[in-house]
Amino acid sequence: MKKYSWFLIPCLLLGIINTRAGTPGQFVQTLKSSTPMVYTADGRIAPGYIKVIRNWKNDQCEIRIVNTGSRPLRLKEVVTGIAGKILPPTTPFYAEGFQMLTQTAGTLAHPETLGNYTDAGHYKIPQPEGYLAVYNLLRLYPANGDQVLLGYTSSRRFVSKFYISADTIKTVTDLENLELAPGTGFNLEELMMITGRDGNVLLDRFAARIQEHHPRLQFKQPPTGWCSWYCFGPKVTAQNIYDNLDYIKNNIPALKYIQVDDGYQPHMGDWLESGNSFGGNVQQVLHTIREKGFEPAIWVAPFICDSNSAVYRNHKDWLVKDASGAPLRSDLVTFGGWRLKPWYVLDGTNPAVQQHLEQLFRTMRNEWGVTYFKLDANFWGAIHGGHFYDTQATRVEAYRRGMEAILKGSGDAFILGCNHPLWPSLGLIHGSRSSMDIKRSWSVFERSGRENLYRAWQNGRLWWNDPDCLVLTGNMPGNEFNFHAALLYATGGMLLSGDDLTKISQERLHVLRKALPPAAKAAAFEGTGFEIGQLTTTAGKQVILLNWQSSSKKLTVKLDQRYQVSDYWTGADLGIHNGSFVMDLAGHDGRVLLLTPKK
Repeated sequence: MKKYSWFLIPCLLLGIINTRAGTPGQFVQTLKSSTPMVYTADGRIAPGYIKVIRNWKNDQCEIRIVNTGSRPLRLKEVVTGIAGKILPPTTPFYAEGFQMLTQTAGTLAHPETLGNYTDAGHYKIPQPEGYLAVYNLLRLYPANGDQVLLGYTSSRRFVSKFYISADTIKTVTDLENLELAPGTGFNLEELMMITGRDGNVLLDRFAARIQEHHPRLQFKQPPTGWCSWYCFGPKVTAQNIYDNLDYIKNNIPALKYIQVDDGYQPHMGDWLESGNSFGGNVQQVLHTIREKGFEPAIWVAPFICDSNSAVYRNHKDWLVKDASGAPLRSDLVTFGGWRLKPWYVLDGTNPAVQQHLEQLFRTMRNEWGVTYFKLDANFWGAIHGGHFYDTQATRVEAYRRGMEAILKGSGDAFILGCNHPLWPSLGLIHGSRSSMDIKRSWSVFERSGRENLYRAWQNGRLWWNDPDCLVLTGNMPGNEFNFHAALLYATGGMLLSGDDLTKISQERLHVLRKALPPAAKAAAFEGTGFEIGQLTTTAGKQVILLNWQSSSKKLTVKLDQRYQVSDYWTGADLGIHNGSFVMDLAGHDGRVLLLTPKK
């Protein structure tokens, strides 16, 4: 757990007068009635002719900044609302990150990072001293009243966030030092603020409003398939693919998409070249996948290139620039990349880049036959600290313009976003990775599991969630594989196998088969302990049990009628129960139970 030291910016300057802990209703009212504050590029408070107009329509707020003066002004950010010393420091919360790998929970006084990669630490996104910056969605769980959901329902142009400390919460928009000319204005992203006892109802309302701004890209069912990365990594060979393809065809043909996950390109950015990988011809591998009745899927990182790539050598004008006009080295402002680094970034505001991306994906879709694209490193498409071809564009606009070009080129193919800026991807992807990379270790099963379950509400509402691969082979205890399989099943999202299936046991193959098809909706858990979840699928009414602790634990399932209870994976009969069912679950174990009504 990472602890932060807090200090309070002088509250009287910002119109805060409430100094006693209060109710969620008081918090909401204070935030709505607080005085906005705009800051210029040099960090000063903007003059009075810069006006913030907030138009609250019930739970939704339209926000506009206008320049009523006679001089242009560059603006850094705007605090559109602030509430301090109302909710106690012990208030639990959950918040999203700017990029996919950051999630935060804990309490206002003691935030806890859920993953390993934070916006501020790993990705070096600036935040003010004394505050933690979180993004897009902030859920508060006060002990003495309703839950509070603060969320931005659009992401067209600006990065929207919250600054939180032990006693203060601010709603903030990053204006990226853009110049606001006299007589003009900026339309900011819409803010939603709702309260209620039932968090699922709040999320339903929130997701519905997002859909009005960013209609979801439709894809009928969450995809299923096989991924090469977690068994072969970047050294995957054509024979590795063929061996698993034959096994899947003979043993589990429901795994529809066969994903070549990295390893085929000679350099980052040169996606249409195979180098020495796959015998210099990845297209033949993709053709064979289709020839055997499956769908070719491929990994691409469209917004990056390395210094040895043809893209970098021949098209430096395509790249995001630093202050001197040279291509921006990403490691100077953020994480520099995980291989062949430092990476450079293709500028999505450049029409030549848009044309390149459209043609790249059209070639892969129409000539290579790819029907599923796993897009990785998308965060870099919205990189901070750089200069764009379109000097009036924000980093959200740069990313969205690049993604729109990709969608034009990819046609009817499925688009999965990975390591992406989360909210800027709304309406631009069919699927969204919802956790860090999986590894065959309990610590990763646990950590990524919580990440996935905190985001499970997004599945089927904003896109299909990708909880990363189900792995069932390796040197780990069977109970921990059971936990992992049950948790991924509970997410109801995409399901890809990450094993060399030629080495899987028949018992584990049976679990993989039973996990298909995905439920296409997430289990409803009782609170954020994520121990008992309810789910209804084509198989019937199901209960997911998860024991996160290392010692055994008794879990009690409340039953609304008399049921025959059985183990979904094995079919083992667990008896007829009425009123409740108690199961003593081993440490780090998980179960999926099937409930069959009995008269």
